[in-house]
Amino acid sequence: MSTDEGVRVWLRRQGAEQIAHPGGNLYAHLCRVRERLAVLGCGNEVQAAGLTHATYGTDGFDLVLLDRADRAVLRDLVGAEAEELVYLHGACDRDRSWPELAKTGQVFDRFERQVRTPNAAQLRSLMDLSIVNELDVIEHDPAVADRHGAYFRELFASWAPLASEQVIRDAQRVLRP
Repeated sequence: MSTDEGVRVWLRRQGAEQIAHPGGNLYAHLCRVRERLAVLGCGNEVQAAGLTHATYGTDGFDLVLLDRADRAVLRDLVGAEAEELVYLHGACDRDRSWPELAKTGQVFDRFERQVRTPNAAQLRSLMDLSIVNELDVIEHDPAVADRHGAYFRELFASWAPLASEQVIRDAQRVLRP
């Protein structure tokens, strides 16, 4: 069994198929995010993080598949780099981090209540994952686009100098006014 297949089995065992999410269920969303990251040329670690990005919950989706105290479980499944990205994505306090992320490079960790400064590669990966995650939600819940489309257009434009070019192009296509 490949790592990807093993992670998918683990996600189903964690109940991801039973959790409602725009576009069906959380499992389907996670799989779509991983596939989109692959199509957009993101690396294997980012794809693995995309497949598991909601493991610790997020600032926009509080449901937890695995307690943060058990991070080693996810690390063993996807590797240290991908797990660190999953943690960073889940820990990110969006209101405090996203608006100035491209300028400061800092993420306020809502779990530890401290500022983290990821390196340039981690920051790009975090932006790519965050954008692709939001694009999937928007495509499966048009009300999100209606309510937040302008916000995401402005935010992702501010991230354009640091995020992957192909991810930004996809965001521009999806978020066309």
